[in-house]
Amino acid sequence: MTQSFLLYGATGYTGRLVARAAIHQGLRPIIAGRDPAKVAALAGELGLEGRAFPLTDAAALDRALRETPVVLHCAGPYSQTYKPMVNACLRTGVHYLDITGELIEHTALAERDAEAAAAGVMLLPSVGFDVVPSDCLAAHLKRRLPTATHLTLAFQSFGGMSRGTLISSIDTIDRAGMIRRDGALTPVPAAWRTRQIDFGAGVVTVITLPWGDLATAYRSTGIPNIETYMALPAGQRLAMKSARVLGPLLGSRPGKALLMRLAAGIPEGPSEAARAVGYSLLWGEVTDAAGHHAVSRMRTPHSYTLTAQAAVAVVSRILCGDVRRGYHTPASAYGPDFALSLDGVTRWDDPIS
Repeated sequence: MTQSFLLYGATGYTGRLVARAAIHQGLRPIIAGRDPAKVAALAGELGLEGRAFPLTDAAALDRALRETPVVLHCAGPYSQTYKPMVNACLRTGVHYLDITGELIEHTALAERDAEAAAAGVMLLPSVGFDVVPSDCLAAHLKRRLPTATHLTLAFQSFGGMSRGTLISSIDTIDRAGMIRRDGALTPVPAAWRTRQIDFGAGVVTVITLPWGDLATAYRSTGIPNIETYMALPAGQRLAMKSARVLGPLLGSRPGKALLMRLAAGIPEGPSEAARAVGYSLLWGEVTDAAGHHAVSRMRTPHSYTLTAQAAVAVVSRILCGDVRRGYHTPASAYGPDFALSLDGVTRWDDPIS
């Protein structure tokens, strides 16, 4: 197999983790991004080839993509960057991967399923922590209870987030909450509902977030009613609820500019020590019309460690020819047990009741 793939956004926090994980697995990514100095520095440090160009330079983008069968796109905010990269992949016949968890992108890419299949291209977004473990957990629950009509997913992470993740969150701060009801994406107020969930170490409070699983889990399972939750401290839950009133202000151009300046002052991402001890817990529940009920749980390494590991695993599969044309989710492409192939991922089930 070829060992090369294009890693765009390689100089960011997560991109660098992916680059090093790829090298550890014997791959030779082409380091790419828009900043020539940063690309040259990282490529030189890792002994790899580098390509510097903005996504607005379609000719340069196409030239870079023609050197490789697959691109892993790690440059956010994805709501602003995925379209030119996807368009270029469809022009050049290159498979597209990214590490976003943004709902709007999945909805848009699902609509290009037939176009991608005709071009012989695989569109597989969210091959990191968003959404590999949760998507596989959803598919596993559907396998356990094939008659399921309702799915709830929740997660709790320990170890901090990167500046890039925060910036992507700011970019979508003015969007409403969302659930899936009777098969349709349905807007709800921000932080619409709270509930108590036991991830395996005691009950904690979780709150609804419009996660990408509202699209991916529906694609992977066909379950028509889906809600997604995250465990957050009380102060953060209150801040999210305040977005019902402040969302339009914070989502305005001046509001986002202010939040971006504040985000620029935080550390780029969790330290190596923090990643070593950090981890994430996931919980999923399905029910059916007859009242049957199944719960499964999962534990993963730190979310950024998991992202690098999962993304490289998917790249390796594609480089070996394990490709599904068209738009896919991690579980629809590689099955509900794909997450268990990753180091440090465990899953356990409650009995079906």
